Amino acid sequence: MKKILIIDEIQASRLALKNSFGSDYIVIEAENGMEALQKVETDNPDIIILDMERYENDGPEICKLLKVNNKSKYKRLIQLYNVVQEKEIVNGLHAGADDYMTKPVNVNELLVRVETHLRTKDYYVELDKKDLLILLELTELISVTRNPKKILEIIVEKIIEAIDVSRCSIININDQGEMVVLASTDLEPGQEIKLDLKNYPEIEAALITQRAVVVQDIKNNPIMAPVKDKIKGLSDKAIFIVPIIKKNNVIGTFFMRASSPLKGGITERIFKLCQVVANLSGNALENAVLFESMQTSRNLLEELSLRDSLTKLYNHQYYHTRFEEEFSRAQRYKQDLSCVFIDIDEFKSVNDRFGHITGDIVLGQIGRLIKQVLRKSDMAARYGGEEFAVLLPNTGSEGAHEFAGRLLSLVRELEIPQLKGEHITISIGISTYSTGNVGTYEELLRGADVAMYQAKELGKDRICHATIRDQPNLFKEGA
Repeated sequence: MKKILIIDEIQASRLALKNSFGSDYIVIEAENGMEALQKVETDNPDIIILDMERYENDGPEICKLLKVNNKSKYKRLIQLYNVVQEKEIVNGLHAGADDYMTKPVNVNELLVRVETHLRTKDYYVELDKKDLLILLELTELISVTRNPKKILEIIVEKIIEAIDVSRCSIININDQGEMVVLASTDLEPGQEIKLDLKNYPEIEAALITQRAVVVQDIKNNPIMAPVKDKIKGLSDKAIFIVPIIKKNNVIGTFFMRASSPLKGGITERIFKLCQVVANLSGNALENAVLFESMQTSRNLLEELSLRDSLTKLYNHQYYHTRFEEEFSRAQRYKQDLSCVFIDIDEFKSVNDRFGHITGDIVLGQIGRLIKQVLRKSDMAARYGGEEFAVLLPNTGSEGAHEFAGRLLSLVRELEIPQLKGEHITISIGISTYSTGNVGTYEELLRGADVAMYQAKELGKDRICHATIRDQPNLFKEGA
């Protein structure tokens, strides 16, 4: 059984990460660099996960210590960061880290990353010379291709060359939860088609689990039961769905789907080759998307460091910076300033029942609706997990309530196919600065946060206002 060493000074964080791995791995914990070196000597872990945020400037030094140690210098090392921090990530990679992820960590993506890093040469024994040549050619082609769509077309073309499949497609689940085929062996270059997820239960299974799904017998596999009548005439015997794993949600949610007419179904060789291609594709797509974006924005990397990668709203660090600035401006010019806190109701249940990708779609959709009701002067951020925060400059409590009411209605009407008819609701807390009723922006922020929790306690799907001026712990409820 493979061993994983987690380095994090906070015990609760180590435990949460440890629980992610279940019983498939032996997980070893260390609180600091020196303890980590001791664990390396006594337990000889196969892979190391280091939370760089806990150690500030010491993170790269811990990387260096591990990479000069004889027992750990060849071990794979994954860094964890709160947000995309270009300079810190580069410093960590220069210090010897092999990979990075941002928090909150997507458990399924982490497991896939770990599995990929732990693969040994034995994993590739099933691949033949032709496969290796195609992988080499694919790597060279996609490494110099800057058009994301072209990369997808190259992938399906090479898969068809390499293995006996009747069709290969790349499918994207977009921000609206729609399933779109972006490249396929039976599509013209540049053509796209939308699919109904209800007709593809195998893709839905991969969407929920974020893991590869193999259906060796299309006609008799229980996964395909909902569409049994629709697949009677198919000549294909087997289907393989593999997620294209990405970093930081930059490229979205992609799946590679291949169907085979062979009686033997999806062999170990096909499975492994498609997994390797998916990993190569994820990195190439991310690089291509970033390159394409940089053509229109010189400050892309700086902007990325300020934004949440999933919702494209600002992150909570930048929110605090802007909040302090806006609060000072409101004080100086004697203007109102409202702070709105938003929390998705029962979000853990969504993740537990429908999977984390569906949870990501919900977060993306809420972010989209928030942007839809913002004015140019307003500012919104993903504050953490399923919480969002909005700043409304020169806006009193009535204007803030109007904003919150519009958002509440839009969310109630939101339909996400992956939720199978269920609807999302939100709880909203509002606090307003007016004529010096609070002395700091932190007080205003705290008022909105507490009001939001009051909305939760009163039954969710509603708005509460903090009445800060007279009694900070009194609230008035809105519809």
